[in-house]
Amino acid sequence: MSVPSNVIQVQDETELRSALEEKSQEVVIYFWASWAEQCKQIESVIDDLATKYSKTQFFKIEAESFEEISEAYEINAVPTVIVAKKAKILARVEGANAAEVVQQVAANCGAVNGVGGQQPAAESSSEFKQDLNTRLKGLVERAPVMVFIKGTAAQPRCGFSKKIVNMLNEQNIKYGYFDILTDEQVRQGLKEYSDWPTYPQLYISGELVGGVDIVSEMIESGELIEMIPEDSIAK
Repeated sequence: MSVPSNVIQVQDETELRSALEEKSQEVVIYFWASWAEQCKQIESVIDDLATKYSKTQFFKIEAESFEEISEAYEINAVPTVIVAKKAKILARVEGANAAEVVQQVAANCGAVNGVGGQQPAAESSSEFKQDLNTRLKGLVERAPVMVFIKGTAAQPRCGFSKKIVNMLNEQNIKYGYFDILTDEQVRQGLKEYSDWPTYPQLYISGELVGGVDIVSEMIESGELIEMIPEDSIAK
């Protein structure tokens, strides 16, 4: 099968940067490696999707050959598929999760291609919301202490995220984190799920504690450390 014309094997990082700067619509970026067997399945999925979504550009990037791009997109595993619009990441799928890749491309690129049915016809908005809430519940309970930030714990991307990470580290608290910049559905959905409009957000045992100001006050009063499960305090 011939490769669709809207699939671009990146040879120069300026190809991708120019497309992101010039395009007002979404692009799909697929990071792969020759040694990863699981990439073969996703490669085929990408080609099939490119045929269906012919108005969308699909970029294939060999992760280890373009370290600067891989680092910018925080690629820690291959295959990874990202849907982006200019500088914003709309969706990220890590691993050989073909169904999720199809779903995210449909959800983010369907409209511009005139392809309907991003959700199955029988699925109502309330059912979609229920599915998202199930996912969010799993995320806030992924670790006894979870913080939702912009960026990573090692490289926070805003001052408030950096502050809450520093506070948790100073208290020797072990925690999991989620980078809300990598998933727009989580970023917007968690605000409604928690009834808390800003980030970062700290959760303990699946329950919202609050943001930077509340966490700071609770540290000063000694209340926060009393809430932390014993196993989540570094000895």
